Amino acid sequence: MSRTTTLTAAPTEATAPTATGPTPPAAGVSAAAVTDLLVDVYRDALGVPDLDELSDFYENGGDSLTAFQVTARLQDALGVDVPVSLVFAYPTPADLADVVHSDLIEG
Repeated sequence: MSRTTTLTAAPTEATAPTATGPTPPAAGVSAAAVTDLLVDVYRDALGVPDLDELSDFYENGGDSLTAFQVTARLQDALGVDVPVSLVFAYPTPADLADVVHSDLIEG
């Protein structure tokens, strides 16, 4: 009994994408999901497990190094460039999530 396998050549030309343009990495992420993500990031970066969406970054020991850690985690998770100055200007997860969602994700 013999089995024959047919191999086909890989395409030699790239096919054009069917979408009208690139999709932002975080497209479709809800504001609530961004808030939940930020609460988790703050808890981890600040080492305070009982933080909530209204917890203040500074009042819980946040500093410039920690702010850079927060923005790096957001960039990794959402694929958007988050300026560290936003952490200082919007120190609670809820406030920062609103800005990140409205300005950087929905744009």
